[in-house]
Amino acid sequence: MRVGMLTGGGDCPGLNAVIRGAVRKGVSAYGHEFVGFRDGWRGPLENDTVPLGIPEVRGILPRGGTILGSSRTNPFAIDNGVERIKDNLAAQGCDALIAIGGEDTLGVATKLADLGVNVVGVPKTIDNDLSGTDFTFGFDTAVNIATEAIDRLHTTAESHHRVLVVEVMGRHAGWIALHAGLAGGANIILIPERPFDIEKVCAQVESRFATHYSPIIVVSEGAVPAEGGSMSLVSGEKDSFGHVRLGGIGDRLASEIEHRTGKEARAVVLGHVQRGGSPTAFDRWLATRFGLHAITAVHEGDFGKMMSLRGTEIARVPLSEGTAVLKLVRPDLYEEAEVLFG
Repeated sequence: MRVGMLTGGGDCPGLNAVIRGAVRKGVSAYGHEFVGFRDGWRGPLENDTVPLGIPEVRGILPRGGTILGSSRTNPFAIDNGVERIKDNLAAQGCDALIAIGGEDTLGVATKLADLGVNVVGVPKTIDNDLSGTDFTFGFDTAVNIATEAIDRLHTTAESHHRVLVVEVMGRHAGWIALHAGLAGGANIILIPERPFDIEKVCAQVESRFATHYSPIIVVSEGAVPAEGGSMSLVSGEKDSFGHVRLGGIGDRLASEIEHRTGKEARAVVLGHVQRGGSPTAFDRWLATRFGLHAITAVHEGDFGKMMSLRGTEIARVPLSEGTAVLKLVRPDLYEEAEVLFG
């Protein structure tokens, strides 16, 4: 069997571990061949491939990013996109395709599976917002990076008696902010699922200063004020999946706090730093297991499925289950953290 592989969407620590796990098991255990498609769905659209065998995956386990490249190409937004993908898969002799990606990449995979393409999905997103799996690889790395940044910012905040607002990734789900904020001892955590009251935030800031400590606020990029304000945008541009580029809520929040309280406030935007670098041990473990199980699903002809972490076990769930609904922070989890605010 000849198997194609691609990685789509934002880069993520652990992608290379998935590729390595699938290729090594596929070749040694099943005798399969592999071909890598470059830059997400653009690869099969344009028949842009790279060799993918055991020599190509040596040494990539600790590397961040993806050796296959990535993009946010949407074949369903391109004329004859689906037909081109089917034709190019056939031209490469591919019997199946492993698609590694998040909501958008796996959404395309779900539609292609419905149209008869033999696809198996592997969930990837640092936001941890894919339903159908307890955790996605890349999330643990992002949380660790954000936590280390918060740890370092505490001393600066105390030295200068400033409010420091740490903006982390999280378009619609606040998992990174919640986990990193708790782990880093943040005084306020703001997430997209819970619109915030700026007056309450300022009161918590004042309360923190009253105890002679400087507050650290962690905010998801998609957080919005309760009074109906819209998400701050870097630009009005949208990608091929219709997503706007987010960012700016940290600066906006710091400015508002400084204006209302008279306390000096600064914003720190972690941005793509959260995506980069070597994956944590947990993400290497999870991504490798996803790769091992994905190629087994391909070998068994169990297509239209996505790998899923359930407890400590890897399960297979329908692709549609992984992309149908975003996994958001539950109210009880946020309320659990709220007792530490202020």
